[in-house]
Amino acid sequence: MSSESIAFLDLPDERTLVGYGPFHTTNLVPKSGAAFYRNDFGLTSTEPWWIPERWEVLPRGSVTGILGEVPSPLACAWEAPDASEFATVFQEISAAIRAGAFEKTVPVVVERGQLEELPAQTLLSWASTCEAPLFAYGFTDGESGFAGSSPERLFSVSGSVLKTMALAGTARAEERDVLAVDEKEIREHEYVAQSIVAKLSDIGNVRRSPRGIMELRSIVHFHTPIEVELSGYESPDSLVKRLHPTPALGPLPRTRETMDQLISWRRRLGTPEGFGAPFGAILDGEFHAIVAIRGLWWSGTELILPAGCGVIEASRLVNEWRELRLKREAVKARFGF
Repeated sequence: MSSESIAFLDLPDERTLVGYGPFHTTNLVPKSGAAFYRNDFGLTSTEPWWIPERWEVLPRGSVTGILGEVPSPLACAWEAPDASEFATVFQEISAAIRAGAFEKTVPVVVERGQLEELPAQTLLSWASTCEAPLFAYGFTDGESGFAGSSPERLFSVSGSVLKTMALAGTARAEERDVLAVDEKEIREHEYVAQSIVAKLSDIGNVRRSPRGIMELRSIVHFHTPIEVELSGYESPDSLVKRLHPTPALGPLPRTRETMDQLISWRRRLGTPEGFGAPFGAILDGEFHAIVAIRGLWWSGTELILPAGCGVIEASRLVNEWRELRLKREAVKARFGF
């Protein structure tokens, strides 16, 4: 890989791990030091651990000191996504739900843009300036990469304690009070929370906190913290496979067949393989992974902005299309577009 390669991820303790390439990859969990975890949505990578040539831990928000001051926003010629393609997939999903193959799944729509210059430094810088509860993340090899500010922690493990969350159910910030009593959004959130609790119940003592609302400037989400006192050692690899994807980004029930179908829908709609995938870091034995959402992917000067929506039996096409636009607008605002 190019010596220009760099990766970073905000940690839960107000620090940021930064790794500098070239990276080398391995299928073995590093026993010491630092490494990043990169995989695709289908977890097909045989060597998901990326070990940097050198690394450092910085106070959160300090990555701009490496990249330079946050530049002016990039000029981008955006191309609106095709509603007809999404409508076709939505109808197929609705039919599959009625037939009993799914209770819920998450199609993704992408908006494409064309830039006038390579965007890595600018997009990484803008991503790195986010504040909690968002987690900044990014990677570039100089020509391609991704960067974002994710509100969703897949999980963190420190000692014998695992922390994760259910994050599902979305509304505009000014509709916060309506979200709190929206039966469809509550049902969608409960699908996610109950599924996560069930997947963790056989490896430790699970404690689920009450459902609350996470406020993220222009949008709000239902949010339920979940904590597990693990009964024994669980490797990061096994925990990723156990938890990814949660029904917030994946199918319910999650089987090989429903995952294959969702990946087929994602590819038809042009979704980057890394969108919604786990992106993580291990540092001296502690592991932290976010869900790679609310971000941008690029190759050369082509930009891709993906957004997903949870579809259940009660979902309606117009409402889901509106939610997708809301999420994309939030990402554009984060990156200065």
